[in-house]
Amino acid sequence: MKIKKLRVSLNESDLVDIGFTVKHSLALVGQSGSGKSLTLKALLGMLPSQMALYLDFEADFALERGKTIAFVPQNPFTALSPLTKIKDQFFVDERKMKALCKSVDLDLALLERFPPELSGGQLQRVIIAIALSAEPRLLMLDEPTTALDPKTREVIIELLKHLQERQGFKILFVTHDMHSASALCDEICVIKEGRVQESGLMESVLQDPSNPYTKTLIEASFANRKFRE
Repeated sequence: MKIKKLRVSLNESDLVDIGFTVKHSLALVGQSGSGKSLTLKALLGMLPSQMALYLDFEADFALERGKTIAFVPQNPFTALSPLTKIKDQFFVDERKMKALCKSVDLDLALLERFPPELSGGQLQRVIIAIALSAEPRLLMLDEPTTALDPKTREVIIELLKHLQERQGFKILFVTHDMHSASALCDEICVIKEGRVQESGLMESVLQDPSNPYTKTLIEASFANRKFRE
């Protein structure tokens, strides 16, 4: 999927004006306020009514939320209804629901529980299973590991890689964390203030960033990880 041009405007001022290609798995990386979330909302058709969107893209599928594209939000603790059992938050039949849960290594007994009774990792597995119920061509991830502890974060990333290998969907991963990005994606697009600063193969950009902003993000991400460990 190639986004030739994605422009989000407010009162004739361009908030985002970028282009990128999702070949297999792409990390869209930038600090808070860089335009990452606006880009996701634009692709999901979730922009506020006062904002204008121009989108020119090439893909062998239409961008239809809940059909060809699916979304995993940042915080698993607020993404589901806390007063509804897990089993009642799926919109598929029981057979498919159980198959989806098994695909994300989720204990079927948890289907009878309510979201507050599950851990962050369990909740994120539920949300991923729900997202994959539509058999999407593109899975969009909005910092899905930020609210998780380091060990659970690694487990979820490995799960996503396994699911992608088995099901063949593309991944667009929005994050500020270069370490998580490098663990999941093979390409990267770095944005700042709604503009692309650098893009390319993940390994190449990490080893030899050409933009000072990219270098700062890399140093901050890996320094924070070392400090936490």
